[in-house]
Amino acid sequence: MLLNKLGEFGLIDRIRKTIKTDASVLKGIGDDCAVIRYDRRTCMLLTQDMLVEGVDFTRRDDPRLVGRKALAVSISDIAACAGLPRYALVSMGIPRAAAAAYIDEVYRGMRALAREYGINIVGGDISRAPVLTIDVSLTGFVEKKRLVLRGGARPGDMIFVSGRLGGTRQGKHLRFTPRVAEARFLAEQYRLHAMIDISDGLAQDLGHIARASNTGAVLFEKLIPFSAQARGLDDALSGGEDFELLFTVSARDGRMIIKRSPSRFFPVGTITEKRYGLKIIDGNGGERVLRISGYRHF
Repeated sequence: MLLNKLGEFGLIDRIRKTIKTDASVLKGIGDDCAVIRYDRRTCMLLTQDMLVEGVDFTRRDDPRLVGRKALAVSISDIAACAGLPRYALVSMGIPRAAAAAYIDEVYRGMRALAREYGINIVGGDISRAPVLTIDVSLTGFVEKKRLVLRGGARPGDMIFVSGRLGGTRQGKHLRFTPRVAEARFLAEQYRLHAMIDISDGLAQDLGHIARASNTGAVLFEKLIPFSAQARGLDDALSGGEDFELLFTVSARDGRMIIKRSPSRFFPVGTITEKRYGLKIIDGNGGERVLRISGYRHF
């Protein structure tokens, strides 16, 4: 079967079915991070992201912002599990004709963000490649009691996002702020049931939560917060690379979040029973099936 027929997530499922892990692995393939048993109170988080020139950035982009993004996308994965990032390995595939000064600037952007989040860059690898490719592996830690994965959403939960959506291709995807502080605040103050970072688009990433949790969901168009750069509803639902948090909590905690943080976290919908599927309520109160679309590599 060709990959354009199988699809990105079909390929991931195909690989996942062939992988066996031992009891030290609490969560393997299929979430924002792998979760490893570390000690009685703490879990180790592992994540990895690859950026490829022509797919995730262009040669015209500021190389410092390219380096920043390469690390930021992995920090965002750690945030989605309510963890703190700590150690990074950075590997690069570099074209033979690349200027050393350009690579210096990529690392400059990466180092600046690493300092901001207390991350140690401890190694990596370099090889020749047709286009610049940056592969970051990041380790973090989270208390067991605060660990959040995709699969804990429950019918009746309220669905929230941590910021405004859409417009990422106007440069936002190079400058976003990983929501580590917000995730830690939420995990300390409330009982988070499920969480993911919005890398593939609100609709598609909500679909990941629903699938992992064996639930349905409904979004309310009127509640979706648009960024100033958003090009309408489809962009906010499916544009991808917002890197905001998408999370669910009980209705009780949801009401408290709205009361205490009305401009920080935005309610956008409700988790339902699986049999209802994924729906969206438009501005006139009409209901339709939520089209699961967003960024996919295949």
